[in-house]
Amino acid sequence: MHKRSLLLTLFALFALTVSGADVNGKWKANFTTPNGDARESTFDLKADGDKLTGTVAGAQGEPAKIQEGKISGDDISFFVMRNFGGNEVKLDYKGKVSANEIKFTVSFGGGDRTFEMTAKKI
Repeated sequence: MHKRSLLLTLFALFALTVSGADVNGKWKANFTTPNGDARESTFDLKADGDKLTGTVAGAQGEPAKIQEGKISGDDISFFVMRNFGGNEVKLDYKGKVSANEIKFTVSFGGGDRTFEMTAKKI
């Protein structure tokens, strides 16, 4: 019986390691755009297995719905659509999750323009 308990404990620890960091909840990032503008975004994230849903809110109006959200270990990715001056712009987010922060690389304009941001759990 002792051997079985040890195996169950090891399996539980392995499962926690494979599942990655917990992304559920609200996160806030202050960052500078490629144009030099200071901005703030708030992320409301919900994980369900390897799927990520939620919203991204910022100065651009209503929160944007996360699309094609994916989780793989500590890596997350998704995109949102935003309207800038009457133009629909796709923002691609790729992030690395740790205990209390997510380091994002955000790309837009067909992927040729990028910037970095770090979101902290709130």
